Amino acid sequence: MNMFDQFAQVSVLWPRMLWLFVPLAILGSMFFFYGIRRRRAQHLLARLAPHAGGKTFGARLRRGLPILLFFVALIALVGAVSRPHANVLLPSLHKDLMIAIDSSGSMRAADVKPDRMSAAKQAARTFIENQPSHTRIGIVSIAGTAAVVQSPTDNREDLYQAIDRLQLQRGSALGSGIYIALATLLPDAGINLEQLIHGRSWGWPIPPPAGATEPVLPGSNRSAAIVVLTDGEGNFGPDPLEAAKFAADHGVRVYTVGIGSREGAPLDYFGWSMRVRLDEDVLRKIAATTHGEYYAATSGQELKRIYEHLSMRMLVERTRTVELTAYLVGIGALLLAISGFFSVLWFNRVL
Repeated sequence: MNMFDQFAQVSVLWPRMLWLFVPLAILGSMFFFYGIRRRRAQHLLARLAPHAGGKTFGARLRRGLPILLFFVALIALVGAVSRPHANVLLPSLHKDLMIAIDSSGSMRAADVKPDRMSAAKQAARTFIENQPSHTRIGIVSIAGTAAVVQSPTDNREDLYQAIDRLQLQRGSALGSGIYIALATLLPDAGINLEQLIHGRSWGWPIPPPAGATEPVLPGSNRSAAIVVLTDGEGNFGPDPLEAAKFAADHGVRVYTVGIGSREGAPLDYFGWSMRVRLDEDVLRKIAATTHGEYYAATSGQELKRIYEHLSMRMLVERTRTVELTAYLVGIGALLLAISGFFSVLWFNRVL
């Protein structure tokens, strides 16, 4: 984002003051035509008295520069009187991220080399390396049950070790993984995991904090996000689409990364042969519900590129209104001082 793209919209609080540009334009026109007449008179004098010589470029520059700076200063000051405001787009980094990695048996498939799980681990490391050092990241393992294997931390070595400890297990509770990642990101939101995952609540119900149960706009939480890395084949636990809706009600975006090929890959399981495919429909719906994005990966190299792209997508723009009056006054005052300095230095007078 360059400097000019940061100003999405400029408006003025007192638009009537813009009429002050009219007399300023008239004054500028008078100086312009006066300069033309002056140059014509000098050319005529040069023809009548050839030996008198004309002004050099340096002399003309010294003559015109103070006047030009003076008019630019007046433009800045007149603009300041109208009290301009600008909507400035500022980058806002997610401060807390949860990476939910599918460690179910289907991740043994080798349609992503060397296999889905190994490629996922390497890509997760790449993603973590691309995050700012102050971003806290946690790891969730998704199998027959989901569990936090590393609470959010900015210690990268702890994260790498947690990823290396992931082992393949039976089942894939994708919905549970989203619920647990969300509860870890929002510890004060009063999320009852027993009720959401198992449909029951142990002990006396604990009332959530005030306003915690009120839904917010999807994607409105700018300080938290969930990245789910899976082949999308969930067969245990709660509905992942209901979990996505719950995350959307808390404003948390869920970015889904699909591992595997659409055609699938054969997999031997206790003497049985089955084909495990990438379930893109579910992953697309999860991302769309939470205002996140879905990415498909068919190779380890492509998976790394997706994670690098995700690192950039974590930059979410926020708008801030800034009044430009003080800046224009400062510029105008500075230009007036420079104009007066050069005029006194070169001509011993102010303009």
